[in-house]
Amino acid sequence: MLRLLSIALAACLAACLAACLAACLAACLAVSAHAATAAAGETVHAVRILTSFPPQFFEPFRRAFTERHQAISLEFVQRKTTTALADLMGGRDRADIFWASAPDAFEILKRSGRLASLKPRPTEAPERIAGYPVNDPDLTYLGFALSGYGFAYNPAYLAARGLPVPRGWSDLAAPIYAGHIGISSPSRSGTMHLMVEAILQAYGWDRGWGIWSEIGGNLATVTARSFGVSAGVARGRFGLGPSIDFLANPEGFPTGSTRFALPEETLFVPASIAVLVDAANREGAERFVDFVLSPEGQSLLMDPAIARLPISPSVYPPGGTPDANPFLREGLFARGLFDAGLSAARYELVNIIFDEMVTFRRSELGRLWRSVRALEAALSESTDAELARLVSEARQALTQPPLSGAEAMEPERWRSLVRIPRGLPTPEPQARLEADIKAKIEEGMQRATRALAVAAAKLEDAERGRRGAGAGEP
Repeated sequence: MLRLLSIALAACLAACLAACLAACLAACLAVSAHAATAAAGETVHAVRILTSFPPQFFEPFRRAFTERHQAISLEFVQRKTTTALADLMGGRDRADIFWASAPDAFEILKRSGRLASLKPRPTEAPERIAGYPVNDPDLTYLGFALSGYGFAYNPAYLAARGLPVPRGWSDLAAPIYAGHIGISSPSRSGTMHLMVEAILQAYGWDRGWGIWSEIGGNLATVTARSFGVSAGVARGRFGLGPSIDFLANPEGFPTGSTRFALPEETLFVPASIAVLVDAANREGAERFVDFVLSPEGQSLLMDPAIARLPISPSVYPPGGTPDANPFLREGLFARGLFDAGLSAARYELVNIIFDEMVTFRRSELGRLWRSVRALEAALSESTDAELARLVSEARQALTQPPLSGAEAMEPERWRSLVRIPRGLPTPEPQARLEADIKAKIEEGMQRATRALAVAAAKLEDAERGRRGAGAGEP
């Protein structure tokens, strides 16, 4: 019995020793693996990426990247650009990487000292595309893809109403599109903000606001987010709207319910990637930037599920068309370079003016523009100089911005403007400015209303006179 007990005890001891040796070996292997990972320059901490891109865009990048770097996990936080920007600027969020389309958002972060300096990556991209710089000259953010800005439209909707696809940005102001256009507000969409600012810079401050006022008179709705435009087009709520290429075909809708058109004056702008200066995982963030700008990452953009335009010319197949290859086209900024610094400095100023002029007054603006156009049509059969003066006065009142172009070109005056979270008080200087802008726009609306009322009464009197003269004829 004693011998059997000794044998059992020895077996148990051997098993325990084997288990300990196995555990030690596993621990050693883990330490060795961790050491190898560290030696390779990788880290086991997650890289936090704040982005405006949808999951169907970033998930293929997550899969491909983690296959290469299994020790680095990626945490994607999806937010609207305007919200992400406000959270970062207000210290309400942190991230290692900011990944988005709107260049002025990067410029705001850069000017506030929140972006780290990066080394250039060998993408073979030119310095400028369609007049716009691919990378920040100071290398705090790098272009990784090109975003084409144009029109999402519903072909069945337009065909049923006999409406053509717009050929240029100013076409959206044409009377035939009244009630058929949807947009998002630039204060809620970085994509829309860029389109508003691009028109202001390309056409000039006064003419640009005139175009946006007339487009505002054609609106069926103002959506809460950028993808709401393409979704509304797909549903047939309205026929068309300004959009960015990768948002033009929303998920969950039949193929062909929306199409995307690049206008003659095409607007191509780099979508960018940046590392935050206080990134907790700088090394992992740099590796992700490396991957996005590598040939593999650039080729991934051509995947139909992502459908973006790479920044690397070598990725495009030979013999492509200008619609499929931005390197073969000129753009809206070819007439003059887009000033991202100016756009960033007056970012909130433009948002405030647009909301007060268009977003909050959509119904009133539509009514007034319908009156202007009806009276302008009547003028084609009249030589009444006073009537023409009144209609011209109404048009001028509706298109005049509340601040002059010279004031808008004083960026230092507007840098302190911020987006105020709901429920918080607006700083007194900004509150006074907003009240002044609102009052001037309201004054213009009232002036247009008075001029149109007098013009309509004058036209009615003239019509009664003609009817009376006709009744007195034998």
